[in-house]
Amino acid sequence: MRASPLSTSASCPTCGVSSKQVHSRYERTLADTAIAGRSSYVVLRVRRFLCSNSGCDRRTFVEQIDGLTKAYARTTPLLREILEKIALALAGRAGSRLASTLGVSVGRSTLLRLVRALPDPPTGVVTVLGIDDFALRRRHRYGTVLINMDTHRPVDVLTDRKAGTVAEWLIAHPGTQVICRDRAGAYAEATRAGAPEAIEVADRWHLWHNLAEAVEKTVAAHHHCLKKEPELEPEPSIDRTASEQLRMAAEQVHATRQESSILAVRTKNRFEAVTNLKNEGIGIRTIARQLGLARETVRRFYYASSVDELLGAPRAGRPTMLDEFAVHLHERFNDGHTSAAALYEELRTLGYRGSYSSVRDYLRPLRTIGAAPARKQVPKVRQITSWMLRHPDNLTADEQIGLKQIFASCPHIEATAGHVTSFAEMLTERLGKQLNSWMAAVAADDLPHLHRFVRGLDSDHAAVRNGLTLPYSSGAVEGHVNRIKMLKRQMYGRAGFDLLRKRILLSD
Repeated sequence: MRASPLSTSASCPTCGVSSKQVHSRYERTLADTAIAGRSSYVVLRVRRFLCSNSGCDRRTFVEQIDGLTKAYARTTPLLREILEKIALALAGRAGSRLASTLGVSVGRSTLLRLVRALPDPPTGVVTVLGIDDFALRRRHRYGTVLINMDTHRPVDVLTDRKAGTVAEWLIAHPGTQVICRDRAGAYAEATRAGAPEAIEVADRWHLWHNLAEAVEKTVAAHHHCLKKEPELEPEPSIDRTASEQLRMAAEQVHATRQESSILAVRTKNRFEAVTNLKNEGIGIRTIARQLGLARETVRRFYYASSVDELLGAPRAGRPTMLDEFAVHLHERFNDGHTSAAALYEELRTLGYRGSYSSVRDYLRPLRTIGAAPARKQVPKVRQITSWMLRHPDNLTADEQIGLKQIFASCPHIEATAGHVTSFAEMLTERLGKQLNSWMAAVAADDLPHLHRFVRGLDSDHAAVRNGLTLPYSSGAVEGHVNRIKMLKRQMYGRAGFDLLRKRILLSD
């Protein structure tokens, strides 16, 4: 399509003085949206004018048509807007493929440049602010996303998650009254420095998640209670003695293998090294650098009371690959099939993926005493934890019976379940006023892992109490963190932080 302007004059973009003196003419081509799947262009014959203002730095300028042309633009405003939306949604390579399908030829780098050229959305006054971190490079670099909780839209993205960076942003953007955050110490410090008058609200999901971790550790520490055999009647005493001897022999073999395993030896050596440096007054960061270990690993060893806690608690109740085939092994052994190789091949056909040596060692005590009936399998640690954390109405009849049997076997797990129920009621009903009494009740029981959870609540008491009382939460923030993960995967690390920030702020 060809068009020529009808006006006889144009204004200089630098000084604004109107001029009628034409310097020259040339054709200008603008790419436009496709028509019937075919590329289309707008061809204009435009004029270059001489600026009539002798004091202006510009000597010539080109006339622009409102709504159609801009200086140096190669596309119409409509096509540019379409390409910007494609680039925000799909980034460079995928956006280029989609544009090509729509009849527009554009390179991936051009799409990325369009996104970078977009202006930031206005921030305004954010009354309720949500803060959370996200991984730029997992375990190495993290950024911070700030969300307006009234509109559920991101207002800014920061290059790190340091307290000073967040505090500077809060000082530069006053007016925040409520800050929703997780329980990270850096954000608590930033709030006190940048918005001391704001109300801090700890996110309820993170509180429940932290409690779940403490409950799982408690169940793991007491899982051995569930493996104890119930008291049996004196008769038949011969069968009971044989069964006890068999199981004691099998457990002794398993314990010996665990104590001499590579993992056990490595754990003992690391615990000894961390303990020695701890006794010298060295902190966790320094120990991690000296031993070449991750900080979280050193932290676990640093606060462990004994090496048995490291070897026993995390691994307690961990199932083996043979557990689900134990009944079959005992039945076949009692039927006279005692070949470890033959039984190993049978188990492989049934879906066993373990090693032959595990089957051989499992059968070894059976050869000296004889095969007693296989012990009833104890529920796994995570399964028990899941039952305790779910609402009783969502448990099946079998799960409720299993949970009652577990409570009957271990009073510590039963006490933990009672505290979980009380905390759940406090969390769902917003009964933050009961927090102090709940913490005191937990402190009165012999539950070390829950004590550690309570100490964490006490260190952030005001925010936790607000989180259990006020209606604010960080749900929208967590949703945006998930969206950021999707945006990162789309760009495959090719683009820098500036492009990621634009897409976070501007994409839907």
